Amino acid sequence: MSDKNNSYEWLGEDDELTGEKDVIAREIMGGEFSKGYFPPIRVYDDNLKTDKKYISSLPDLQNGPSSLIQGAPVPIQQVGIHNFRLPLSYKKRDGKTIELETSVTGSVSLEAHKKGINMSRIMRSFYDHKDETFCLGKVKDVLESYRNNLNSFDSRIMLKTSYPIKQTSLRSGLEGYQYYDVVFEGDLTKDGEFKKYMHFDFVYSSACPCSFELSEHAEKYRNRATVPHSQRSVARVSVRFEDMLWVEDLQELCLSALQTETQVMVKREDEQAFAEKNGAYLKFVEDAVRLLFEKLSNESRIKDFKIVASHNESLHSHNAVSVIVKGVEGGFSAGVARDVFESTGLR
Repeated sequence: MSDKNNSYEWLGEDDELTGEKDVIAREIMGGEFSKGYFPPIRVYDDNLKTDKKYISSLPDLQNGPSSLIQGAPVPIQQVGIHNFRLPLSYKKRDGKTIELETSVTGSVSLEAHKKGINMSRIMRSFYDHKDETFCLGKVKDVLESYRNNLNSFDSRIMLKTSYPIKQTSLRSGLEGYQYYDVVFEGDLTKDGEFKKYMHFDFVYSSACPCSFELSEHAEKYRNRATVPHSQRSVARVSVRFEDMLWVEDLQELCLSALQTETQVMVKREDEQAFAEKNGAYLKFVEDAVRLLFEKLSNESRIKDFKIVASHNESLHSHNAVSVIVKGVEGGFSAGVARDVFESTGLR
């Protein structure tokens, strides 16, 4: 082996241990083996300039012929990227903007005769708009951009973030930021229809009505001090809307329906107030979804919705769950993926 000008030359010497030629090299090189084999240069080339001619010579398997397809040559409904992150600016209801770390999932449809997609084009299309203030109207521009770049029929995008809203304590007047898990979703169909969705997690306390009555009974008939059980609970509210619906709007709808949102800044008077609120607004998981149903049904901007509630029981070793949908034809179904129950039950 020699080292000349950062190159390595191997001429097929006998192996020091076996005395035989390199079997692997012989299998790989075939007839070229006897002519001498020159392994790749193991030095990074800082000086390489990639012009159009060089780039055009690079293999592009994703855009290869249909003969390269493995498995059944059938259409794929969604293929793309998940959880690439970047900071994005969002417009708030008060007209101000806020920058939030965002996890992006972008996908397109793939026709049966196509091998694959160039996934980096989804990211590049998104980065073309990274310095703009985002709203779901802007999402439509991104969807059109990468759908056209990838020559696909359908495109979809989901922006997941943690959205802060200032919360005032119940009695002390202290303020703190409550963070809400929010997903903005846009779906651009092959017919050009743009569908807008928001998925919103609302965390609240649920005090059990049955436990409350049993506690009252123990105190009244046996003079026993008892504490009814309550637990942190989560309602995942998914809505489809047309006219602008702000995160703040959805938070207020959930709060007015359930009342017992968990608190951020708490002094003793706030803790007492929260206990009183739980006593005033007792609820089973069935009550929670029906209360939300009532509020969402009366909001004209919301065209369809789905509610998944999970009460993370403090009495039981299991959770209590409930699902309800508005019932729009062709809209949300009551089916729930396992990961949704897990994410609403394990916070």
